[in-house]
Amino acid sequence: MSSSSPPSRLQNLLGHLRPHKPAAAGPTAPPHHISHLSPTYFLERAAAIEPRAEAVYHVTANGRVLRRSYMELADRARGLAYYLRKKGLRRVGVLAPNTPAFLECVYGIVAAGGIIVPVNYRLKEEDVGYILDFAEVDAVVVDQEYEGLLAGWREKGGKGIEVIVDLDTDATEGALSGPFDEAVLEGLNYDIATGSKGWAGLVSQTVANEDDTIAIPFTSGTTSKPKGVVYTHRGAYLATLANLVESGLNLPDRRCKYLWTLPMFHAVGWTFPWAICAVRGTHVCLRKIDYPLIWKLLKEEGITHFNAAPTVNTMLCSAAEAEVLPLPVRVTVAASPPTAHLFEQMTNLNLLPVHVYGLTETYGPITRGYVLPEWDALPKHDKYANMARQGHGFLTSLPVRIIKPDLPEGVVVDVARDGKEIGEIVFVGNICCKGYYKDPEATRKLFAGGVLHSGDLAVWHPDGSIQIQDRAKDIIISGGENISSVALESMLVEHPDVLEAGVVAVADSHWGERPKAYLTVKVVGGGPSGSGGCVLRARDVIDWARHNSAISKFMVPREVELVRELPKTSTGKIKKNVLREWAKKGTPPGVAVVERQ
Repeated sequence: MSSSSPPSRLQNLLGHLRPHKPAAAGPTAPPHHISHLSPTYFLERAAAIEPRAEAVYHVTANGRVLRRSYMELADRARGLAYYLRKKGLRRVGVLAPNTPAFLECVYGIVAAGGIIVPVNYRLKEEDVGYILDFAEVDAVVVDQEYEGLLAGWREKGGKGIEVIVDLDTDATEGALSGPFDEAVLEGLNYDIATGSKGWAGLVSQTVANEDDTIAIPFTSGTTSKPKGVVYTHRGAYLATLANLVESGLNLPDRRCKYLWTLPMFHAVGWTFPWAICAVRGTHVCLRKIDYPLIWKLLKEEGITHFNAAPTVNTMLCSAAEAEVLPLPVRVTVAASPPTAHLFEQMTNLNLLPVHVYGLTETYGPITRGYVLPEWDALPKHDKYANMARQGHGFLTSLPVRIIKPDLPEGVVVDVARDGKEIGEIVFVGNICCKGYYKDPEATRKLFAGGVLHSGDLAVWHPDGSIQIQDRAKDIIISGGENISSVALESMLVEHPDVLEAGVVAVADSHWGERPKAYLTVKVVGGGPSGSGGCVLRARDVIDWARHNSAISKFMVPREVELVRELPKTSTGKIKKNVLREWAKKGTPPGVAVVERQ
């Protein structure tokens, strides 16, 4: 019999149940059957397996077609890593469009033991400076086209911080190569001078702690200062694997060729810089959205996948170059709720939608709308309406939940799964961010009650799938009826001449609030309004909504404005806050109004 006392035996038992804490002297090695997870290894692995496989296709800033193998991509990322190591640079901002240099930064910065801080180049100069200061970067990689956005910051908070300019040319040596290529070469030479350790001298296969920070992407900050979202190695690894599976990147019969229409700065490209390398696919990089070029690449380069917001897909389907593709292209759609009508248009062109939903705070996508075989027996409209639901939690997540929105903070109660009761979408599981950088109060609110709050309102269907109704602030309450602006927008774009719709609430003396719609319209010969003569009047839309659509009478907008363009965020979401200002103060003179009713 043991002589240990009951308290000591209890203490030993609790030691087995509690999470392991490293000793005060420093972290201990993990057990032999565990290695800390990090997605950086995917590039080293791809180059080892298929060094000559095409990793990058890109049309450079100087108009040349650039193709690089996995060996070349890995060597360049490794060179950047050793340069950063040599200089002692650990937290690096990246201000660039979708270029090979950005892709090399995703791997090189982390391989050097550093943290990626991707910056939206569509922001104002002061917001770019704010992000770089707040994230405490000690270096910035910037594309030459956007170097001007750093001017004010370099004179103030950025004094003395290294700026590495990428010219995005096809040259790797000489005058046309530029500072970024010179840094890569200097890093490769430094590796040779210090023993030619290669990847073994970097952070690739193993990290000290998978819960350490890998990146700090920032929210869009449309109504407040952008927030830095803390991503970990483990979270990025698991989100990468989920996207690989959910978007079907590992094709059985051909190599994945992924077209970069989604900005790499947005949630680190939803983890796709890692996912494409994991399947040894080709990154087809695009400096900007160019619809004729996208259609050319779809037809000539054998593109298999791309990710894009509904607005990009809407314009793509309406482009003059649109035609049915001979082979299907999987299109991961997110950023704002898509419509059933859009999914039908895409499917007719052999652009097969993979509908996902998520936040910057969830590494991008975290739910998927799974298309079920039995839906083929449904009327077309019903099938595509089901596809437009946000669906179920990802493979590496836990189930998504909808909770009652009007309870005290921290109280979490699920709504009924009846497809009617509206609540807030919340998340739990492995692909939730760690929190907001340097903002404990915002982090506390984000995870109140032990769940990650999205701020999006949805219903929960009996089959467990969720369907977004609105952001909490975008619900229109008219005469006691709740009107979802998302649902109304989805119905309005079913009009054969309407391209896009944005709906907001306006004050009404009788009903309290009522909806007002801002629309862009198609023109004769296809394309968005503004490229030719508009053939639709605002009154026509109102009459159609009242007499020929499925829109309930209390939802029919009494006011409609046809505009040439809707205000959007850098990720393609309609700026409802701007539309509300237009509704309150009148559409500003700088906005081209086709007609109003």
